[in-house]
Amino acid sequence: MNYNGTFKYAVVTVSTCLVALLLIGAVLGQSSDNGPSDPYRHINVFTEVFAKIKADYVEEPDMKNVALGAINGLLVSIDPFASYLNADQYKQYLKTKADPKAGLGLLLSRKYGYEIGVVDAIPGSPADKAGLSTGDILEAINGISTRDMPLAYADVLLHGEPGSTIELTVLRLRKPEPVKMTLTRAVVTAPAVTSRMIDKETGYVSVEDLSAGKTAGVQAAIAGLQKQGATKLVLDLRHSSLSVPEEGVALASLFLEKGTIGSLSGQKVPKKMFEADPTKVIFKGQMVVLANRGTSGAAEVAAAALLENKRAQVVGERTYGDAALRKTVTTEDGGAVLLAVAKFYAPNGKAIQDNSVTPTFAVVDVEADAVVDEEDVKPAQPAVKETAKPTEDMILKKGLEVLSGKAVQAAAPVVAVRPGEPQVLGPLNIPKQ
Repeated sequence: MNYNGTFKYAVVTVSTCLVALLLIGAVLGQSSDNGPSDPYRHINVFTEVFAKIKADYVEEPDMKNVALGAINGLLVSIDPFASYLNADQYKQYLKTKADPKAGLGLLLSRKYGYEIGVVDAIPGSPADKAGLSTGDILEAINGISTRDMPLAYADVLLHGEPGSTIELTVLRLRKPEPVKMTLTRAVVTAPAVTSRMIDKETGYVSVEDLSAGKTAGVQAAIAGLQKQGATKLVLDLRHSSLSVPEEGVALASLFLEKGTIGSLSGQKVPKKMFEADPTKVIFKGQMVVLANRGTSGAAEVAAAALLENKRAQVVGERTYGDAALRKTVTTEDGGAVLLAVAKFYAPNGKAIQDNSVTPTFAVVDVEADAVVDEEDVKPAQPAVKETAKPTEDMILKKGLEVLSGKAVQAAAPVVAVRPGEPQVLGPLNIPKQ
């Protein structure tokens, strides 16, 4: 066992907790001069521990890294997409954001731990071709450990010139040893809205991109399906991760004649309610929404609104849980903090980032070597475990059963093999169209 590494990690963890206590005390404003909630008391404790590490640790530690690890640990504990970037990292971040050039087609998060995890990979992208998928862990990028690396900076490192290579050390689910792989960067483009008629009365629309203004494409696709005779609709929001949450309000408005779509509020962001507008509705027929772990942001806002207003059933997996308004706040050292300043709330008043959207009909969308999160297989209503052919889309099949009134809710979640069409986008991967 590596005791030095374990102790160092423990020290960073303790530091993170102390900084967290400081922040909580400051935010709550519970400051008495000598009371346990006094923020200055927490500062003194943190300073003392910091000094003890420097003086007594088995070897002289890099105190800069210890401090940075504590800061990023604090941020990640409240927001899986939060980061602190120092001045140099922030300059690189702004440069990459302005001109992403080429990447690997990955969406990253620390939601399931302090390692950098893969939420999904865009089909056809370098990451997809390498077999990277939901739940894989990036242990190192070009030999640099990602444990204390700001999430936003990890995304920066994944980008570069088209045709350039990058080495990743990946921990695959159900495989004990990390795997090293070399990938070649390529330009990754956002997927377009796709639509088709499933039968004479049922239309299907797949939406993987809900960035600003993209609801117009969904509206056009539905109008086209209605001209072909569609009176029922399957709205597929699986792997819809590239988005701005506000676009979810626009999407839900296409189907809701009345009711509350949701709300947005934060400590310094005034509460804003979003109500349905009957003048914006374009489809009034029966519909069902498909979702999985790659469904996040705007897609979650829309799914929650349609589900809780009893406008549509949701079929598939519990969604990712990421509907927040984020802001970049510069710091005195020239760096920046990227964090959520407000959350989007479902009509029931629960924060989507904290609760996700749970389907009424649970169908677990997994790949052969994926491990399912326990919460993903706990449906709001029980479901039947079925044996599916590897190429059969069981989530879509269940959605069609719901539309026809033939769906049965029973004892265990349906397990479906992903039909090979995951599409999710990293925050810096997509050039503007």
